[in-house]
Amino acid sequence: MEARSNSSLSSSDEFMERILFSMITSSSCCVFFIINSTILFLLRSKPVFSQCPRYVLLFNLVLADTVLIAQGQALYLLAMFKVLISYPLCGCLTMVSQLTNQISPLVLIFMSLERCVAVCFPFRHCTLVTLRNTFIIVFLIWTVASFNVLTQVLLLLEFPFHELPDLQMRVFCSTFSMHLGPKSYEYDTIYTYVLFTLSALVISCSFVGVMVVACLASGDRAQAEKTRYTLLLHLFQLGLNLLSMMQMHFFVAVAQCCRSKRLLVVVYVCVYVCVVLMPRCLSALTYGLRDPTLRPALGTHLCCRLLLPPFSQL
Repeated sequence: MEARSNSSLSSSDEFMERILFSMITSSSCCVFFIINSTILFLLRSKPVFSQCPRYVLLFNLVLADTVLIAQGQALYLLAMFKVLISYPLCGCLTMVSQLTNQISPLVLIFMSLERCVAVCFPFRHCTLVTLRNTFIIVFLIWTVASFNVLTQVLLLLEFPFHELPDLQMRVFCSTFSMHLGPKSYEYDTIYTYVLFTLSALVISCSFVGVMVVACLASGDRAQAEKTRYTLLLHLFQLGLNLLSMMQMHFFVAVAQCCRSKRLLVVVYVCVYVCVVLMPRCLSALTYGLRDPTLRPALGTHLCCRLLLPPFSQL
């Protein structure tokens, strides 16, 4: 009888912990979602934003991060309350995650190139970085990311699903759990490393080019300094994106060393909030606060028009 009572208390405590952790992550997710949604609204509410190539790229970056926040929170709640879903549904959710995860580093590549052209080739910037060319680049970015997702789906077809008694998953849905074969895991690892190596190389080369211009003072030195910090921010964003994509591998390594289930849950929640949710909001928010055109409008909307005057000059 006493054992049953202890078991009941343990189950009740575990359930309350899940509720508490779910409230913490859900409240954080709502805050981040509101900030990103405000930025998305601003980037489509004014002609100065919707017709500028740089803000078009920023819109796609924030859009991908916002979708990833919503999708990540959905998977987190399913795992926290031990809800097992079918392989097809999990595949659709992880496809969204894979698609949006690839968008961010690809957009950062072209945002860095745009800033580099603005500083190193200021007289050709207006002819190279046009709205039409930007829309073509955005189309190519989403096409490349979609092709990667399609390749991963084709690799999943090699798994013998017909040998399973049903399509119900026995583990929680995640990108890691959908690596059902060695080829799928190897392809995802190689593609991720190649993508982030290429992104880091392009951003670093852009940074070097801007530094050369700043040292030679052949152009606007103030703009070169500002662009230098922007490219450093892009490198920081790229590192955060890489951490968010590798967080499941990190958690699996911690799970193998940690024997306390309660401590493991705390570690998972901290990693999820700090590595997955927060970077997807802070990168866009930091970029918005540094932009002299976007900052007044963002401050006005986030502060509910109480601290700053309405943004009516655009």
